[in-house]
Amino acid sequence: MTDHPTAAPADDAVGRVTDLLAGVDRLGVAFSGGVDSSVLLALAVRILGPGRVVAILGVSPSLAADEREGAHTVARHIGVPVVEISTHEGEVAAYQANGPDRCFHCKHELFTRIDDEVVAAHGLDAVAYGENADDARRPDRPGSRAATDHRVLRPLADAGLDKAAVRHLAHAFGLPSADKPAAPCLASRIPHFTPVTREKLAQIEAAESALRRLGLGDLRVRHHGDVARVELPADDLVRAVTTLREDIHAAVVAAGFRFAALDLATGIQSGAFTLPLVAATHA
Repeated sequence: MTDHPTAAPADDAVGRVTDLLAGVDRLGVAFSGGVDSSVLLALAVRILGPGRVVAILGVSPSLAADEREGAHTVARHIGVPVVEISTHEGEVAAYQANGPDRCFHCKHELFTRIDDEVVAAHGLDAVAYGENADDARRPDRPGSRAATDHRVLRPLADAGLDKAAVRHLAHAFGLPSADKPAAPCLASRIPHFTPVTREKLAQIEAAESALRRLGLGDLRVRHHGDVARVELPADDLVRAVTTLREDIHAAVVAAGFRFAALDLATGIQSGAFTLPLVAATHA
């Protein structure tokens, strides 16, 4: 049997994470409903039992309403209660300034609120979040520094579970999020050094929600002032410029933009705004 994470059976992954959670009696999982945190939550339940695990969902204007609802659906499937906490990263000047370290300030706010409001109230021994082994190697993940500062565990990454392995486990566990596209926070759609505001986040959420109602699944609406730059997978481009062209334009304008632009060059790119700045810094 190969020990490569993508080929490891579910019980092997459980064994690795069990070793990493040795000594933990009650665990809080920073939970978004995405595939990474869903797999971490499911693994924790298998190891500790549902009565000793709490899913913690940070709620703010940067979390889309459908993402919030989806997180509750996944947690119910796993059998774990969700504790919602309000986070106020939008009031932090460094977050509003939207530099490449924006995610640090967001995660710092989340983990601070968890420390202050959840750990003692639920008798938690530790808090963990769903960083995987691929994310741990990326230079555009300043949120991981906040996790280190708050001594938050990262069992998936430490167990060597990469994105492919996490997807494999999500299917093995029958999770509703197994095929869910990555859904970073709404603030990631705003170019760095352009201020993050509640109004921009609401525009982005409204546009993306409307486009999903048109049957477009994986997508991003990048906020460029009056222009919404829509990123879609290559398979959706043809219908976007033919049968859906007028509907896409109407949806974007209804969300408060003046113009709709379709990105033909890159499609959907994780870290589209952050990676070029990080690469330049490390060049």
